Amino acid sequence: MLRAYAVGLYYLGLRLTASLPSMHLRNFILRNAYGLHLERGSVLMGRFELRRPKRISIGRGTVVGDRCELDGREGLSIGQNVNISSEVKIYTLQHDYRLPGFPNSGGPVTIEDYAWLSTRCIILPGVTVGRGAVVAAGAVVTKDVAPLTVVGGIPATVIAHRPPEALDYCPADYRIPML
Repeated sequence: MLRAYAVGLYYLGLRLTASLPSMHLRNFILRNAYGLHLERGSVLMGRFELRRPKRISIGRGTVVGDRCELDGREGLSIGQNVNISSEVKIYTLQHDYRLPGFPNSGGPVTIEDYAWLSTRCIILPGVTVGRGAVVAAGAVVTKDVAPLTVVGGIPATVIAHRPPEALDYCPADYRIPML
């Protein structure tokens, strides 16, 4: 029972950290108290939900939008200059409905450099989103996305390709200043 209280306090602290108005203070606490690997120059907007932050790595120049859910239980690696829009959900663990006892199953998720995960898309366990790939708003990604591919729908399927010259930007440079 004591362990359950400790876990509850841990996640309560994460929730409170997610609602802090200062990005710099949030990042400091996430790095030092929770072990999140967050490169300098990256931005985590507020009201996010993290699971196992010690197993999450976020590269330089990456922006994670409001109300995102990042699951690091099986390992989550997010590259450099990635744009993760608001309300994106990335899961590394789920239940296997086919087996007795409804056990957990999953695998690590990798989001490579210059990928863009648009609003409210969902990335399921074991998926790699390739360099420069785009996941359209509301898509559910159940299998790997090739580099420079644009996918959309449920389940996500290829709808276009992205030109390689389009990968010359840093999402963190375009932050809108708060007034």
